[in-house]
Amino acid sequence: MSGLLILGAGGHGRVVAFTARSAGSWTEIAFLDDRFPAVDPVDGSPVLGSFDSAAGLRERFPAAVVALGEARARLRLMAELRNQGFDLPVVVHPSAVISEHASVGAGTVIFAQTVIHPGTTLGEGCIVNTAATIDHDCRLGRGVHVAPGTHLGGDVTIGDMTWLGLGSSIKNGLSIGAQVVVGCGAAVVTDLPDGVTAVGVPARVVGF
Repeated sequence: MSGLLILGAGGHGRVVAFTARSAGSWTEIAFLDDRFPAVDPVDGSPVLGSFDSAAGLRERFPAAVVALGEARARLRLMAELRNQGFDLPVVVHPSAVISEHASVGAGTVIFAQTVIHPGTTLGEGCIVNTAATIDHDCRLGRGVHVAPGTHLGGDVTIGDMTWLGLGSSIKNGLSIGAQVVVGCGAAVVTDLPDGVTAVGVPARVVGF
């Protein structure tokens, strides 16, 4: 076991740290945040500097995870960390249930009480939040954010950097494009193209 750096000391970062501590895979956890030094320690873990401090800390913290909700920034920082030689682990809460026949990309975080079924593939840098479920044979692209309590039926495809809002549901067999926003509580029953915002029950496109 060794140290883990978490980039982002906000609320999401706190949950990532809680998840990492629960997993018990790292002896030391610390944060970086661009608000440094005007940010306090997070639940007992220190904030050691801004994001550009990472390279100088790699010997002590060889693993790093980006805890930012904005997908484009998350993926950009992940690429920088990879180029600096960091390991980008998958961080999984021990109460999550992940099939041995699912594939999870580097830098993805999977929070408590989630379920990911066989045949599903998650790209790098995804967030699968508390009590979400992803059924069989789903394909999620890079940087997808599945909010708490969201449910995907089987054989669903989700494009890169799409955000599925709190408590939303996606009907089995659908294709959701890249950079889509699905509103909280929405029920998606038809395919959605790239770049749209969809809300309601059933979900309807309200913006591009």
